[in-house]
Amino acid sequence: MRSSTEDIAIRAGDATLYGSLDVPDRALGLVVFAHGSGSSRFSPRNRMVAGTLRDAGLGTLLFDLLTEDEERIDAVTREFRFDIEFLAERLVAVARWLREQRGVTLPLGYFGSSTGAAALLAAALGPSVRAVVSRGGRPDLAGDALELVQAPTLLIVGGNDLPVLELNRSALRRLRCEKKLVIVPGATHLFEEPGTLEQVTAEARAWYKTHFALQ
Repeated sequence: MRSSTEDIAIRAGDATLYGSLDVPDRALGLVVFAHGSGSSRFSPRNRMVAGTLRDAGLGTLLFDLLTEDEERIDAVTREFRFDIEFLAERLVAVARWLREQRGVTLPLGYFGSSTGAAALLAAALGPSVRAVVSRGGRPDLAGDALELVQAPTLLIVGGNDLPVLELNRSALRRLRCEKKLVIVPGATHLFEEPGTLEQVTAEARAWYKTHFALQ
């Protein structure tokens, strides 16, 4: 399926965020990636997932949640990486930019990893999205907003990532939307074990394709 990557600059409040937008011909929808702490749009894991989603006819946007100055500050103080409200506001701003400035009419979805649980808060507070996937995420950091999420939500956790697994089980009970928890056997937090990231991608692809197709 033919597609090409476009480097873009997104205005989010006073910040300019840089990303890579890739939308195949006749795309079924567009997945916006919200990476975790210490990561960026160049994350090999997210890029692998994004490439597989594009092969399945889904558009992707990989972008940096923080500016370069914020990244430098966070590397020392860690003040941004766990500020879920701040990160969710950024994600909401990007979704609005896609709709209002870029004219994107495709169904939108979020893919959050680690503290990318901001995707859940953004889904609760921002423009309508069709589906959310959380990979090894911390949905507990979304707090009471979990009960406000309406988008169908898929939580994917490694079977050996025990503390995060329990947090996801607790969050699953609080979610009131369509929801599912997938446990990947033998996987740890970063899904570095052979075949585990491929399973994450297959589950995410099926979730998006199912819910993007719904009217």
